[in-house]
This record gives sequence, C-alpha cells and structure tokens, in this order.
Amino acid sequence: MAVRHSEYQYLDLLDEILKKGERKVDRGTNVVLYSLFGRQTRYDLSKGFPMLTTKKVYWKGVLEELYWFMSGQTNIKYLVEKNVNIWTDYPYKIYEGKFERQKPKGKSQKLTKEEFIEKIKSSDSFAKKWGELPRIYGEMWRKWPTRSKGRTIDQLKWVMQEMKDDPDAKNLIVNSWNPEYLYTMATNEDASRFPICHNMYQVSRRGNKLSLQLYQRSADIFLGVPFNIASYALLTMVLAKIAGLEPGEFIHTFGDVHIYENHIEQVKEQLKRKPKKFPTIKFTKNFKSIDDFRPEYVELVGYDPHPMLKAELTVAGGLYDKKTGKMAK
Repeated sequence: MAVRHSEYQYLDLLDEILKKGERKVDRGTNVVLYSLFGRQTRYDLSKGFPMLTTKKVYWKGVLEELYWFMSGQTNIKYLVEKNVNIWTDYPYKIYEGKFERQKPKGKSQKLTKEEFIEKIKSSDSFAKKWGELPRIYGEMWRKWPTRSKGRTIDQLKWVMQEMKDDPDAKNLIVNSWNPEYLYTMATNEDASRFPICHNMYQVSRRGNKLSLQLYQRSADIFLGVPFNIASYALLTMVLAKIAGLEPGEFIHTFGDVHIYENHIEQVKEQLKRKPKKFPTIKFTKNFKSIDDFRPEYVELVGYDPHPMLKAELTVAGGLYDKKTGKMAK
C-alpha cells in the first residue's frame, strides 16, 4: 500500500477548521477567524524537507528570516537589504502611529510603506530609529534579557552545549515567551508591539538523530504555518548538522490554529490540489557552530510546487489599548 503523503496532515487540518472551526473575532482589529485548539502534525525529515507543495512557499523569506533569528538580530534592516519584507508591517505600523500623533515639523506627509522600506535600506540612522523590533525571536533566542545588569542568556548556544555535555538531556528548551514584555502583563513602555506566536521549542537527541518540537500558541494556518513548518524543519536540520547528527522529526504542536475569513476562498482552492514530492536540503559548505552558519550554505533541491495562492496578511495581536478598544500603535 502507498504511504499517504505527509502534506495531507496540513490539508486535513485546513479541512477540519473549515468544517468545525469556532467563529471568533480578533480583539482590536475586529477580524473574523475560524479556530480550533490543540492539534499536532509530524514530519520525518529523512523522507524529504516539508516545504508544502500545494502552494508555493516563499523560500528566500524562510531562509533569511531563520538566519536573522539565529544570529540574534532585531533590526529589519538586514531583511530589507535582502528584499525580504515579511517583518516590515510591524515597524511601519509603529511609525504610522507615532507620525499621526506627533506630526513632525517640516514633514507634511508621512512616508508610504515603499518609501519607508527604501529609507530603512539607505539610512543607518533611520533604520536604527524605526527598524528595531526589540524582544523579537532573535533577541529571545540569543540574548534573553535578565535582571542582572548587562547580562543576557544565549539560549540556543546553551542548548547545543548542554546536548553535547548530556546527550539524554530533557531540558533543551528555547523560550521566546517573556511575560515581562507581553501585552497586558507589561508596562506600556516595555510592552512588545508585535505578537510572539511560535513561542517555545524543545530539542531532543534520540540515538544518532536530532528532533525538534515547536509549540505555537497562535497559528495562521493558511499564510503563516507553511512558512513556520519550513523554517523550523530547516532549524532542526541546521542544529543536527552542527551536532554531527542526522535530522529526525519536526513535530509541530498548535494551541489556537485558525483560518481568517478573508482566506477561505484560497483555502478551498488549495484543498483541490494534490501534494507533490517534497524537496530536499543540501548543505553546500560545512559549519560546526551556530555562529558559523550562513544562508548561502543552504540549497533547496527539487522544489516543484503548485502556483502561489496570494492572500492579505492580517496584522493582528500585539499591544491592546483598553481606552480606545484598538491595537496600540
């Protein structure tokens, strides 16, 4: 009997949300979504790289964003210089809000999003002022802030060293969820202005294989999850390479997994498509540490997806302003 393609796990979840998802309204944006709670998918990385094939996934964005996280960066300048604009909406939203409140002298018109991106590219001072996203994944992974003055914790490097020291360790966890900075738990000055969605992952060595499980507390399954699958599967393979192990499984555990109402027609179209063979990953150069890794050392081989399905990104979540009943800018 033929083995069922792993991509059907994702497609089955899409279908289940369409049929059984609970209708909810996102606070602050009033966006309608359909939601389930508590699901899981698993991908055996020895059988191919799980880059979904029923629609084209943005590979360059996956690769460059993962490097951005792994290198501990928090400014979008690196990404926009690579023409990757997947994180631009959040700092631009902050810029818009401050411009509207302050109306800077000598500037009668705020920058368009395209002008904002070009200014980030061309001006280091502008990028420093407007391109910074503190307390984003890269900082939490590599420079977790502590109460001790000047001290940070490199969680990712610690995980790799701990696994080397104790191959059977059960505490190899990288956490991005810091209550000190999150929404209503933080002071307004310290609050994160963007949602931490994929908030924790755990690494485990089993024999000569390294596996990784992600817990994602909130998941936009149509736009975000295909990207997240590829990103964390690649992270699993990179960490396995550094550790001198074979990649095992990528396990994707969801809290709230949902379809936004304005994505439903695209989801229905995707469900009509049959999965194709997964691509593979080839490392073109050896690297032995996190800091040695570079995006140019990774090659995606044999990716032949169905055409892209375009949909609007929903910028939801983040700091909620109780006075206005809207998301804060």
